[in-house]
Amino acid sequence: MPPPLDPTARNERLTATTATVLLVLLAVEGFTILSVRQLLSVHIVVGLLLIPPVALKLLSTGYRFLRYYAGDQAFVAKGPPHIVMRLLAPLLVVSTLAVLGTGVALLAFGPENHRDLVLGLHKASFVVWFFVTSLHVLVYAPRLPRALRAGNAWSRLGLVTGSLLAGAVLAGSAYSLAGPWLSRAHDHQEREGAYLSVFR
Repeated sequence: MPPPLDPTARNERLTATTATVLLVLLAVEGFTILSVRQLLSVHIVVGLLLIPPVALKLLSTGYRFLRYYAGDQAFVAKGPPHIVMRLLAPLLVVSTLAVLGTGVALLAFGPENHRDLVLGLHKASFVVWFFVTSLHVLVYAPRLPRALRAGNAWSRLGLVTGSLLAGAVLAGSAYSLAGPWLSRAHDHQEREGAYLSVFR
C-alpha cells in the first residue's frame, strides 16, 4: 500500500487530473468554433459541461494560493509558481469567468433580446482567454503525465467525475434555453443555402 500523499501532492494531482479533462473538453469546444452555426448545439452543451470542472480547477489552484500565502509549511516549502504564471493568473481567471459568464448570459437572454455588448464581450474575452490559456498549457502540459501517474487516485477521480456529472445535469437542465439560438442558426443556414443555390 503506497504511503499517503502530502497535501501539496494531493492538490497537484487533483489540479492535473482536472486540467486533463478540461483540455479534452476545450479541444471539442474549440473545434465547434470552426463551424459554430452547424455545431451550435454541441458548442452550447460542452460550454455548460465545462462550468463545474472549471470551478473545480479554480478551487484547487485557489486552495494552493491560499495555503501558500497563509504560511502553510508544506506549501511554502514547495514554493510558488513561476513569477510570469503568477502575474498571468488573475487575467486567466477573469477571462475564464468572462467567457463562461457571457456565454450563459447570451443563452439566458436569447438571440432576440441579447445586447451586442454581451456578444462583443463574449468574443473579446475569448480572444484574451485563448492567448493566456495557450501560454498556461505550454508551461504546465509537460508536467501532467508525471502527476497523473501518481497513486491514491480514487478521491481525485471522484471529485472530477462529480464535476462532470454536475456539468451534465447543468447542460441537461439549461439546454431548453438553446432553442431560440438553434432555430436562428437553422434559419440562417436555410437562407444561406437558398442564396447559394441561385448560382448553381
